Amino acid sequence: MAIGLVLFTACGVETPAAPPSAPAPPGTTTVLTTLPQPSSAPSAPPSSAPPSSTQQPKTGKVVVLDPGHNGGNAGKPGEINKQVPAGRGKKKPCNTTGTATNSGYPEHAFTWDVSQRIAQALTAKGVRVVLTRQNDTGVGPCVDERAAIGNDAQADAVVSIHADGSNSDGAHGFHVAYSAPPLNAQQGEPSTRLATALRDGIRAGGFPTSTYLGTNGLAPRADLGGLNLSTRPAALVECGNMRNAAEAAAMSSEEGRQQYAAVIAKAIADYLKG
Repeated sequence: MAIGLVLFTACGVETPAAPPSAPAPPGTTTVLTTLPQPSSAPSAPPSSAPPSSTQQPKTGKVVVLDPGHNGGNAGKPGEINKQVPAGRGKKKPCNTTGTATNSGYPEHAFTWDVSQRIAQALTAKGVRVVLTRQNDTGVGPCVDERAAIGNDAQADAVVSIHADGSNSDGAHGFHVAYSAPPLNAQQGEPSTRLATALRDGIRAGGFPTSTYLGTNGLAPRADLGGLNLSTRPAALVECGNMRNAAEAAAMSSEEGRQQYAAVIAKAIADYLKG
């Protein structure tokens, strides 16, 4: 597993430019006219962003969305297991495959689908959105590359989207992680304010906070490379536990993914107004 905000989408949203079969190099973007469609998720978000004539005026805000993992990671263990900088003088594997529900719906498909929906909602509000990956079939990017995309975009907010996979009895609920103790000014008050805005917004949308990780829905972390290496306000949302039957059912359904996306997009928009 293991977010200014950086979102990645099209039609006023940008995604790193790369061939469909390969991850995009960090910092490279291409303006698209429609949202890229997931190739592995069972259902996709609406096929395109709202026409430009219906969009709100540009706000000047930039959000980077970081959909966790990638669909091709499992097939390239050598690439995703290579050691990369993770902040605080540490190194970690480039990336991981992520988790899945007990019925096999993968985290990478969930995060890709939800991130597109969030991006579309924010784009309609005039926010420029950037995604750290442009499809769900590639490999990576590595955690340090994902952080660099947010930094290079000078994002007003960077939000990573994930889901957890705990087998603990009764483990359920979401939590929001942020880098702590902070390594720079943006990891201080701006990131904690972003994390709190996400926690408050998701909780207000009816989702319970985690019963097994963090405290009251917030989790200060020193071990997440993407957060440690960020020089922009950044947070990581663990939307819930994919091994919990009720949360797995919500994540596996189009309606559930849309509910997650709606509350996260609203929370990000509220943060940008602050």
